[in-house]
Amino acid sequence: MHRVDTGDTPARKMPPSVQISDEFLVQLKEDLVCRHVADGFSRLDEHQHLLSSFNPETSNAALFTGYLAQWVDLGFRRPALVKDILARFSREVRARLPLHEYLHLRMAEGMIAMAEESTEEAIRHFDFVLSLQAETDDQEVLSIANFWKGRCLRMKGEYDQALVFAVKGRDLALKLGHLPMSAVMRVLESWLFFQKGNVNQAVEILQNAEAILCQTDDYLTLGNIHSSYGRIARRQARYQHAIESFTTAIALYRKLDPRHRNVARSLNNMAYVKRLIALQLRRKIDAEAARRRKAAARGTAANGRQTQSYRARFEQLRREALAELNEAQTIYETYGNHHGLGSVQLNYGYLHLDSGELEDAERESETAFHLADARHDLILMARSRLLRCMIENVRVDEGISENTDPDAHARLAQDFAQEAIELAKHTENRRLLAYAYIWHGLTYSNRFFDDLESARLCHDQAVTMSKGVHAEGAWEDLKTLNARVRRAGSVNPTLRAWSQGSVGDKTFQQITEEFAELIIPKVWEREGRKISRVATRLSISPKKVRRILSRAGRRKPAEQ
Repeated sequence: MHRVDTGDTPARKMPPSVQISDEFLVQLKEDLVCRHVADGFSRLDEHQHLLSSFNPETSNAALFTGYLAQWVDLGFRRPALVKDILARFSREVRARLPLHEYLHLRMAEGMIAMAEESTEEAIRHFDFVLSLQAETDDQEVLSIANFWKGRCLRMKGEYDQALVFAVKGRDLALKLGHLPMSAVMRVLESWLFFQKGNVNQAVEILQNAEAILCQTDDYLTLGNIHSSYGRIARRQARYQHAIESFTTAIALYRKLDPRHRNVARSLNNMAYVKRLIALQLRRKIDAEAARRRKAAARGTAANGRQTQSYRARFEQLRREALAELNEAQTIYETYGNHHGLGSVQLNYGYLHLDSGELEDAERESETAFHLADARHDLILMARSRLLRCMIENVRVDEGISENTDPDAHARLAQDFAQEAIELAKHTENRRLLAYAYIWHGLTYSNRFFDDLESARLCHDQAVTMSKGVHAEGAWEDLKTLNARVRRAGSVNPTLRAWSQGSVGDKTFQQITEEFAELIIPKVWEREGRKISRVATRLSISPKKVRRILSRAGRRKPAEQ
């Protein structure tokens, strides 16, 4: 639609005869509210001289900057263009601006902060504009300020407040008769309803917005609508439908800009869906392998062609996912987008985890965490810690099978799960918090801790948090946790036998020692792995606690 530009630095002076006319601004505003995107882009390209020779002291300069920020947010060139123009407004020039022009300047600064993922700074700019709503009659700028603040709050995971501001922005746009503009805002509203578990309402809103915007050439928002369809389908495990929706979204974004940031987002989402499909295939491969082993044990042959087909498709999906992540990463790097890059690193990490490449998975997880931490992105930080929890749980299982001490990995898994829970609690992302509880429960119930009562509490919290929301790939993990905690209701076979008087040829002293080996490790875990506290709790000597723990394989004999 237009020349892709990263916003090269314009010259610092412009001829005095070059003016920003009222008529030009009216046309820009009309194209914005009606979503005449190609017309607006063409109009800006035709006025390239205003960009290349921008003078902040020209009449209407601040208003033009505010409109330009909206056009850049819509896909015209890159935010660096607006950032450079803003830098030309000195303190002295700003001090002389009328209020309504200064508000447009603050909106432009908020857009830049939002694009750079500095959400708190962006919100401060939008709050300033909204605080003066009684002093201005510019209802369009107030509508956009509410909408953009809602977007920032969504990025922070504060969905309830985000919805309040999204609805305010939409209502103002409707009162002004700007139906396409209000439809754009409804896409954000839809996503927030979906995050809160109102799937039907979310889809209905998307369909209504699409019916309005399909009559425009707003390919960015139309792409966002199909991307939302894809993410809804993904959470409902309708994976092929999700892929089709993401493919449509990418095609729409590329009409705007082949390297648009949202192209990377949909590529990343598509890669994740293909990973989920691959996991389904791997479960089928494992089931087929189990059937072949049973057939071999019976002395009969089993057809392995189905497994070969599954395996070929599995490898194909993995290759496609890696290619999509590579392309997404390249695009995100041109924007310096921390959240996008972090999400890509996480998906790389999941693919490495699925293949047993634990060191690579850990490296990707830590990279994602540091990217998230740089922007205080709590949601991405929590997701990164969950991946580390998964990795350490695999290491626990491997350590036990190799007869090595898995203590450190078990503790790390527990710490990462707890950190993910605390991070998720500072957002309103119920699905993320539910997933964190699931993995805390899976950690409690792993082969090292085997603390099924604590795992049951985590399971119940996860189920409570999951009501009304879809957990995507977490469903299989929740089923695994459910199967484990159901064992908590069963009595240890040894204890059941003793309760019925069946002690074999064991002496009372032997029974006492065996009972101690069952109980003391459990008490040790509950008492924070402190031997002195166990000794006090059970009124026995610390030496005996250490001896029993060593014999039960819960600590090294030399450990103090």
